[in-house]
Amino acid sequence: MTALSLAAAPRQSPSMVLAIVGGLACAFAIGKTLPVTMDTVSGALSPLCATAAESSPLDKVEPIGSYALPNVPGKRVTIVRVFYGPGGFSRPHRHAGSVTAYITKGAIRSQLGGGPVETFGVGQSFFEPPGATHLVSANASITEPAELIAVFVADEGAELTTYLE
Repeated sequence: MTALSLAAAPRQSPSMVLAIVGGLACAFAIGKTLPVTMDTVSGALSPLCATAAESSPLDKVEPIGSYALPNVPGKRVTIVRVFYGPGGFSRPHRHAGSVTAYITKGAIRSQLGGGPVETFGVGQSFFEPPGATHLVSANASITEPAELIAVFVADEGAELTTYLE
């Protein structure tokens, strides 16, 4: 397009421009980060597009500690810090054992099983019972980072997080 044809083009509403940019960001994220298989694309499409942005490279999980529970043989408590960059999220997953999450920075969107999507702010917590499906775990902001501390109580040697297909 030339500068003249761009100037003559009709102006789009801000919401239309935002929708187009979000769609392009979603398409870019899918094309950049996923193998080209239909099962993988269909399983990952929803969480990628729901945030209208690529997950941040700042998303990470940092181990804090892990301790055997001497009064409960075969069980272990593990504590991790989860960092979400702006617009960051985790794919749908489930955890071994139970998890309590405490928000230390920003706001976190969360949805378990068929329940509602809830938003938790600094100082709030939520609980995931054993075997619960964590469908949404995401930073509620696309401009600010968020962080939570997760405390797992699970069987000794268990795989703490299993991503869903």
